[in-house]
Amino acid sequence: MVKHMKKKCITLLSILVLFSPTLASAYSSKIILGGDNVGIHINMKGILVIGMYKVNGKYLESVPQIKEGDLIIKVEEKEVSTIDELTSNIEQNIKNNEINITVIRNNIFIPIKMSLEKENNIYKTGLYVKDSITGIGTLTYIDPESNIYGALGHEVLESSTESMVEVKTGSIFESSITSITKSRDGVAGEKNATFNTQKIYGNILENTNHGIFGKYQNQKQNHTIEVANQDEVKTGEAIIYTVLKGNEKKAYKINIISISKNHDTKNITFEITDPTLLQKTGGIVQGMSGSPIVQNNKIIGAVTHVIVENPIKGYGIFITTMLENGDKVKVQE
Repeated sequence: MVKHMKKKCITLLSILVLFSPTLASAYSSKIILGGDNVGIHINMKGILVIGMYKVNGKYLESVPQIKEGDLIIKVEEKEVSTIDELTSNIEQNIKNNEINITVIRNNIFIPIKMSLEKENNIYKTGLYVKDSITGIGTLTYIDPESNIYGALGHEVLESSTESMVEVKTGSIFESSITSITKSRDGVAGEKNATFNTQKIYGNILENTNHGIFGKYQNQKQNHTIEVANQDEVKTGEAIIYTVLKGNEKKAYKINIISISKNHDTKNITFEITDPTLLQKTGGIVQGMSGSPIVQNNKIIGAVTHVIVENPIKGYGIFITTMLENGDKVKVQE
C-alpha cells in the first residue's frame, strides 16, 4: 500500500508478495528494525502510457494501437527515458504529422507509427504519460552488514494502469506524516505526508513483488533484532512498528489470526487490536506497507495489504522472503 500520485498530459506531463529459507542463508540473522516513514521516488525505464485524451474533439488515429501500460522506449530508433526526451525527439523528427515509436508491452517490443495533431498551434500526442512516480511507504529493515534495506513488502504499481514500475533510478528520503485519512469498511485510508527530497536515505535498485530494495546510505543506529524463521511465527499477539505523526515511530498491538506458507506474499493474516491505532487510523491505511511485525522479540514479517471490506484486518509477508530478495540485490551490486 504505497501511496503515490501524479500524471501529466504531453503537449510538446501512485504508494496504496516463497521459499523455506534457513539461517544458513547469506542474509544476516540480526537486522536493524525499520518502522520509519520514507518518501519514495522512482524514475522509470521509459515513458509509461497511462491514458488517452481527445485532440480537437477526437482521439488520434494511432490511439487504438497504443495501450495503457505501454512503455515508450524509442522515438525514431533513439532511446528515450524521460518526457523531456520524448517531446524533444518528437519535435525534431516529426514528418507529415507522424512519428515512429517503439513500445514494450508484455515484454514484447512493438513498433508503432504514432499520429500527432496540432491544437492551438501545438503538436499533441493524445496520450497521458508518466516517467516517474512518487509516494510514501515504510522502511522494514536494514541489513547491518551490507547496508541493504527492504521496504513496503510488495511492488510499487502505477495506480492508473496497475503496472509494475520498472526502475531506472530511484531513492528513498525523509518524509513527515502530517495527518491520517481514516479507513472505513470498503475504503482504505491513507497517510498524508510532506517530503524532504534533499535528505536522501538510500537508492532504489529493485522493485519486486516482495518489496523495494536498495543501499541505505547511513545507518541511524546499531541496535539489531533477531530474525525469526517461518516455523517460529505463531498465531496470537504481536506488534507492528509504524509512524502516525511526524517521524515518531511507535509500537502497536495486533493479533495474528492465521499463517500460510503456501502463498507468495500473504503469509500472515492479522487484525489490529491496539485501541490507539484503531482510533487514529480506523485500521490499516495506505503508507503503512512495510511496517515491521515483531513477535517474541524477533522480527517475523512486514505489513503488505489491507482487507478493504474490513480494514482492521490485513496481510503480512514473511521477513525471510524479503531478506532473500535483499540478498539478490546484494549479489548484483
